[in-house]
Amino acid sequence: MADPSAYRPAPGEVPVSPGVYRFLDGEGRVIYVGKAKNLRARLSNYFQDPAALHPRTCKMVTTACAVEWTVVGTEAESLALEYSWIKEFDPRFNVMYKDDKSYPYLAVTMREAYPRAQVVRGARRPGTRYFGPFVQARSIRETLDQLLRVFPVRSCSPGVFKRARASGRPCLLGYIDKCSAPCVGRISEPDHRSLAEDLCAFMAGRTGPYLRDLEDRMRLAAANLDFERAARLRDDAAALRRVVERNAVVLPDATDADVFALARDELTAAVQVFHVRGGRVRGQRGWVIDLVEDADDAELVERLLQQVYGDLVDPADTGALARPGPTALDAATSVDDVAHTPTTAVPREVLVPALPADAPAVRAWLAGLRGGRVELRVPVRGDKAALMGTVRSNAQEALRLHKTRRAGDLTQRAAALEELAEALDLPEAPLRIECYDISHTHGTHQVGSMVVFEDGAPRKSDYRRFTVHGRDGEGAADDTAAMGEVLTRRFRRLVAEREAAGRLFEGAGTGGGPVGADDDGLPIASGPIDPATGRARRFSYAPSLVVVDGGLPQVRAVRAVLDDLGVEVPLVGLAKRLEEVWVPGEEFPVILPRTSPALYLLQHLRDESHRFAITHHRKRRSAGMTRSVLDSVPGLGPARQAALLKEFGSVKRLRGASVEDLTRVRGIGEALAGTILAYLNGPDPAPGGSGPREERTPP
Repeated sequence: MADPSAYRPAPGEVPVSPGVYRFLDGEGRVIYVGKAKNLRARLSNYFQDPAALHPRTCKMVTTACAVEWTVVGTEAESLALEYSWIKEFDPRFNVMYKDDKSYPYLAVTMREAYPRAQVVRGARRPGTRYFGPFVQARSIRETLDQLLRVFPVRSCSPGVFKRARASGRPCLLGYIDKCSAPCVGRISEPDHRSLAEDLCAFMAGRTGPYLRDLEDRMRLAAANLDFERAARLRDDAAALRRVVERNAVVLPDATDADVFALARDELTAAVQVFHVRGGRVRGQRGWVIDLVEDADDAELVERLLQQVYGDLVDPADTGALARPGPTALDAATSVDDVAHTPTTAVPREVLVPALPADAPAVRAWLAGLRGGRVELRVPVRGDKAALMGTVRSNAQEALRLHKTRRAGDLTQRAAALEELAEALDLPEAPLRIECYDISHTHGTHQVGSMVVFEDGAPRKSDYRRFTVHGRDGEGAADDTAAMGEVLTRRFRRLVAEREAAGRLFEGAGTGGGPVGADDDGLPIASGPIDPATGRARRFSYAPSLVVVDGGLPQVRAVRAVLDDLGVEVPLVGLAKRLEEVWVPGEEFPVILPRTSPALYLLQHLRDESHRFAITHHRKRRSAGMTRSVLDSVPGLGPARQAALLKEFGSVKRLRGASVEDLTRVRGIGEALAGTILAYLNGPDPAPGGSGPREERTPP
């Protein structure tokens, strides 16, 4: 019996998106499949106190050894995918879903002389076309009602049909033109069957021809001044567009395709493959690979195709008979009565995010494996492009989960810190690491970020944001100068606090404790905790390692700043292009292995600082786009602006105030009050003026 806590995912690992989840036993067999509007909320219910669970649910979670999930776009997609996987894997704990009573379908009885369209639940019958499942019975009934406007096939029961034929009078649907009334001979049997086949083709996904035909007939009727007919055709076309909620999981019945998607960063790529057979997702594969060299998406796609299909037997090989393998001719039949290519074989279509460099050669190779033509392409629009988006979102989620687990594992973090200390010749593993980054838009709205990792994990309460001013208040000249300003402000504050506490900064790893007494004779502590308030000091905790986002120029600039302040802290820079670790004073960078835990930790640090800087930059840029007439008043900063507006309520009332009224506001003197009134009452004060502006931003 397995312990559910052993494989329980962390709360932050599970997305809040709709999706389908699978519980697997120790041998990898699927024992339960379920869907959810919110995967995180649903999965958390399975990992509560076992005593609070239903006995069957408790048995399931203790039998399982792992849980997987797949993200989809809507609840309808999750329902369709759940149904497909329940029928494919036949999980032994899905007892309540052994029949089809929970799923309403649109069925067309093609085996009858006059096919009938109806809403059904239950077991499937041969000779009947099924479309669905639908989320709610109401939605499928609305769908059928709209379809009968354009495809008026029979929808009545056999009893009603026989009584209408015997009486010679059609039912109500025949009178309102939602039935072609084959019961009284208004349409022949072949024409009615053709009408039913058109309905099935439309529900199978061939919507374009019918919509175009209706629109052409509508325009022709309008050109002939038959506006009543044109209006009816317009309403019919609108009804067809509202028929079904098209989703990416259910494709036309004839669709056999493998859909590939990638999500990557500098070191790692997550791969997802959806095997679509007979219009449904019959299988899914996903894995994470390490990028050992710089390769673009085209090269990765070519390697992935070779990896996925490389084990199949080419019929042209001489050893094909000795090594039989699955081909496209080995048609499989699903529970939907649809013959489709096995998920282990090459399908008719292979959808990829980027075409390989030698796409014709790859197509020829795949065609040889399949024994027929294979279409290799990048979907641009339509259902297949939407499905590609779903597969891509799963790849992105897999990459995020992989990076989170690599950085979040305690053992992994300890190994990363030890490896980092060994690679950088540090006396001990760095307990506190600070990473800095700069973000701006063409030199405007320059900001800096500081993120802090303690014991290899983020400590978000110590994150800090900086607004870069530069020498003239208009920003720094470049990223190097901006980085120097950020580090100067951060460590100047640290040195000042340590000096005020009676202990000079002597390097990383200085501990806290009483170091003197203040004017009242109370002890002063130099450390992360303020004894008076019990809260952490902002910058009193010195870092064990400083990391900057950049190469050797940024490292040299920061080293010069630290030397000027008399600060001795280990410093490195992480360059993006080749993931090189630059150490000041060294001619060559430190190259960490691509799969090294230390490199993963540094990359996580860099990515987090970049995200934090971009977030601050976007907020500042958005705020900068909204300017006030007060922004251009010389000497009037944001704090004084806020005080004035709080006192007077609006700029209009501010214009009518006197100097005495303004001086009653805290921080406003007579000189500044005169400047404000002269500016506001002068000729045409512009809200977007370029006057100097004070910004008080904490370091």
